[in-house]
Amino acid sequence: MSYSPPTPRDSHIPGPGESWTPIRLTRWSGDYLIEKGVENGRLEAELLLAEILEVARLDLYLQFDRPVRPPELKAFKEYLLRRANREPLQYILRRTTFRELELRTDRRALIPRPETEVLVGEVLTRIRDRNSDLSGLDVGTGSGAIALSLLKEGSFGTFVATDPSSAALDLARENAHALGFGEVLDLRQGSLFDPLAPGERFDVIVSNPPYVPGSEEYSLQPEVRDWEPKSALVAGPAGLDVVLPLVRAAPSSLAPGGLFATEIGDGQGTRVARAMEETGGFLNVQVLPDLAGRERVVLGVASTR
Repeated sequence: MSYSPPTPRDSHIPGPGESWTPIRLTRWSGDYLIEKGVENGRLEAELLLAEILEVARLDLYLQFDRPVRPPELKAFKEYLLRRANREPLQYILRRTTFRELELRTDRRALIPRPETEVLVGEVLTRIRDRNSDLSGLDVGTGSGAIALSLLKEGSFGTFVATDPSSAALDLARENAHALGFGEVLDLRQGSLFDPLAPGERFDVIVSNPPYVPGSEEYSLQPEVRDWEPKSALVAGPAGLDVVLPLVRAAPSSLAPGGLFATEIGDGQGTRVARAMEETGGFLNVQVLPDLAGRERVVLGVASTR
């Protein structure tokens, strides 16, 4: 196989009397983003320009010779510089897709990730045959992605979502109202189960807690390390300072036969599963992988005793 050297970025710059076009601009800016460490630079340049031009990404190729006007160039340059500074694409666009939802996304909460879609899918699979008036609790809701997905796709009559961050709850509230769940999702501020009333129990408890070990914080991608809220990412030296108290307290808030499911980091499955079993309140504890084969979900059913 012969090797072709990459095209120099400057070769995409318009010559005298020429204009920037969508294709020329995305090729140049895609190369620029790659130089700045953005792996999918060309794709992200296309998405940023499509946002500025208010067209679908593939429509850029239908308008390949359309001149990009000076105000559009100015706005695109601002977006491009933000992305070159490794600000996440989702924060720049202020939205992201999660399962069947489009969610508003900004620095108030973590960006919902495909790995968390696995958690939601596992919960939906296990409640498929249950009644249509389930009660749910999302501990550490962030943007509201998990709770809102379960409300949309599941059979829930009520749902409570908690978070220690008032800013994150504001974002979750905005998403709930935008998706038509503003009157259904009960948002409460506080850590873990503190916002619950005495004796309050749920058919399903789900959580995506912080689980990054402190020793790994500085190895994270700049988009994560420098932009997303640290309090929603890092949880002590082993990454277990939140999830272990979570699983130990969960049985007292689960209805008999209720389902508990939490996201974890790779390598944490055995320790978290053992902590669940040690409570004596769970049956059928399982550690499940994500699509990449990494440990991602631990779940169990509350004992009926």
